[in-house]
Amino acid sequence: MTQARFARFDQSTAEEWRLIDRHFRAYQSDACRRVLAHLERLKGDTHGYPVDRYEHCLQTATRALRDGADEETVVCALLHDIGDDLAPANHAEIAAAILEPFVDPLNVWMIRHHELFQGYHYRHFFGQDRHAREAYRDHPAYARTVRFCDDWDQTSFDPDYDTLPLDAFLPMIENVMGREPFGGLPSVVEDSDSSPEPLANAQEASR
Repeated sequence: MTQARFARFDQSTAEEWRLIDRHFRAYQSDACRRVLAHLERLKGDTHGYPVDRYEHCLQTATRALRDGADEETVVCALLHDIGDDLAPANHAEIAAAILEPFVDPLNVWMIRHHELFQGYHYRHFFGQDRHAREAYRDHPAYARTVRFCDDWDQTSFDPDYDTLPLDAFLPMIENVMGREPFGGLPSVVEDSDSSPEPLANAQEASR
């Protein structure tokens, strides 16, 4: 069998799920390539900024690396704006969701909130509170998010900066995105061939 035959999940078999699971694991292991392909989509249009989003991401990662950040944080810096292509109004959520299975929860929080924290440097131009990030001062990821935004992110729009090429980061991305997702992946159990008990029967048995 090369493809499942069910038309609905409640008609599926353990054999079909084993087949799907094999395909899923192969697809999951190739996440790094797909993420890099999406990063490449940030090339080109600057949206009015001094550099395009691809250059900005590389520059942010370069600054983080040269500032002594660990490998995982450098990868977060490289991918922090990867959601710009699909969801420019909510790009931080996209980047955080992509990274969440592979990085420390504090780094996930940092990426998820970097847009708000970054706003310290420009929100007042839009009549918004530039100090909005202060509401999170007691959060354990506050300091790292301030450092990320103030030292690396908001400074990385310099067209004359000697930004490192993507090749310099490839081993780091492969290491981080090649990790087993936190919590692992479930496997089809050996004794799962029997069909689930019909809902009506299960309700009757519980009475």
